[in-house]
Amino acid sequence: MMTTTQTQAAAQLPIENPGEAYKRRKTTRGNFELYSWVFMRASGVVLLVLIFVHLFVNLVAGEGITAIDFGFVAGKWASPFWQVIDLVMLWLAMLHGTNGMRTIVNDYAERDGLRMWLKIALYTAFVVVTVLGTLVIFTFDPCPADAPANLLPSFCTA
Repeated sequence: MMTTTQTQAAAQLPIENPGEAYKRRKTTRGNFELYSWVFMRASGVVLLVLIFVHLFVNLVAGEGITAIDFGFVAGKWASPFWQVIDLVMLWLAMLHGTNGMRTIVNDYAERDGLRMWLKIALYTAFVVVTVLGTLVIFTFDPCPADAPANLLPSFCTA
C-alpha cells in the first residue's frame, strides 16, 4: 500500500504517453465521425431487412434456386418496385462497406501517404461498382432482340 508521501511523489512524476509514436496530426472533422457511426447502425438494420426480403423472394417464394435464371431476373426488374429495392440495397451495401473500410484504413494505416492511397483506391472502387451496378439495374433490357425465345420471360413478344 502506498503512503501519502509516495502518492504525492508519484503524482508529480511525468507520465510518458506510449501512444506518442503513433500520434497523427489533428484534424477537425466536426461531427462527421458521429454521423458516420449513426449511419453504420441505421444502414445495417435496413440492409438486414432488405437482404432477408431479397433472399425470401429469390429462394423461398416460388420454385427456389432452380427458378433463378435470366427470365426470373428480367421479370423482376421489369417492375420499377424491384429496381428501386435492388438499387437501394446496392447503394446502402456499398456505402456501408466503404464506410467500414474507411474506418479500418484510418485505424490501421499509420503513414499519411499510405492512408491517402488506400482511400483513393477504396473510393475509386466504390464509384466504379456503384455506377456500373446502377447502370445495369436501369439499362437492363429484359427482351433483347437477339435472344432465343425459350430464354425470354413470358411478357416479351419475340
